[in-house]
Amino acid sequence: MAVKRDYYDVLGVPREASDEQIKRAFRKLAQQHHPDVDTSDGADLRFKELNEAYRVLSDRQRRTAYDMFGHAGVEGGGGFEGFGGGFGPFGDIFDAFFGGSPAGSRRRSRVVAGSDLRYNLSIEFGEAVFGVTRDIVFPTLVRCPVCDGAGGEPGTEPERCPECNGSGERRRVAQTILGQMVNIVACPRCNGEGQIQSAPCHECDGDGRIREERRLQVNVPAGIDDGQRIAIEGQGEAGPRGGPAGDLYVVVGVGKHPSLTRRGTELFHELAVTFPQAALGATLAVPTVEGSEEIVVPPGTQSGNEIRLRGKGVPRLRGSGRGDLHVIVNVVVPAKLSRRERELLQELHEVAAPAQLPKGGPGFMDRIRDLFS
Repeated sequence: MAVKRDYYDVLGVPREASDEQIKRAFRKLAQQHHPDVDTSDGADLRFKELNEAYRVLSDRQRRTAYDMFGHAGVEGGGGFEGFGGGFGPFGDIFDAFFGGSPAGSRRRSRVVAGSDLRYNLSIEFGEAVFGVTRDIVFPTLVRCPVCDGAGGEPGTEPERCPECNGSGERRRVAQTILGQMVNIVACPRCNGEGQIQSAPCHECDGDGRIREERRLQVNVPAGIDDGQRIAIEGQGEAGPRGGPAGDLYVVVGVGKHPSLTRRGTELFHELAVTFPQAALGATLAVPTVEGSEEIVVPPGTQSGNEIRLRGKGVPRLRGSGRGDLHVIVNVVVPAKLSRRERELLQELHEVAAPAQLPKGGPGFMDRIRDLFS
């Protein structure tokens, strides 16, 4: 069976996207991949995938469940599917208040999914920019190889639970001012499954799972940022007694760069220059993620001026191209001067014209506003 893609990747939006961003992305892609427009192979499947992703992410409750549990959190919970086919999460409400499921619905055995896992992965600044493949090892619960997750000894069959007579439920009836109320809870002996193992598996003690270390290769995409996570479906803990596995969430921590600061796809570097270099111009080396690169500081450069290196930033995580590297010039005034430096500056002072603020570009208040923003 094909593995479902992440719904955010299907729509090409970040996990923190607003409802309006999700709606705009869906409309754009739906127009592009509608079967009447897109005649390539698989267009109908892509269009169906887009609709499925939008139905989940446009619904606040289903989106929350998806963010917490992945696809397992929204499968089978799509709401009313007809009076004969189950009511998704509404079946439990009918059980709690009316003593049973809606007419025509059939109770299904309780299947418990495995827990999701979190793994903190630390990578270097350059690895986040260009992407990296890492092997990780973590402890988890996997399906028991002896009983294949069933929980019983090989060759044995589960028996009907004597506590609930196979219903998986315990009912308590209470009289209230509103009439008779029926409270239904899962049977504590069989955990709502309706059956028990007469001969629990010797390897997993009837749980259907054993603990072991799992080794996994994780592909970290180019452009990932600090704190972002990679969801890997089905790599969490196995569910008890054959239940579906949870998901693994790899949370990425990115190390700092000694000279570069990152904001999204943009990189920033503060370049210290002397007064003569700023006044006369100079060719200086600046760091980039690929290594050192020379830039030209034009004559008359002012402190705070920007020199932009196009395409030297971070790749866009869900798109093409890269951001830019912004080199911010900082003209440094020396705190201490030698005798010769003082003499030369005194000579310059005697012949220099009065200082004037440069015309054009950001003013003083603009720089203050940029600083605090």
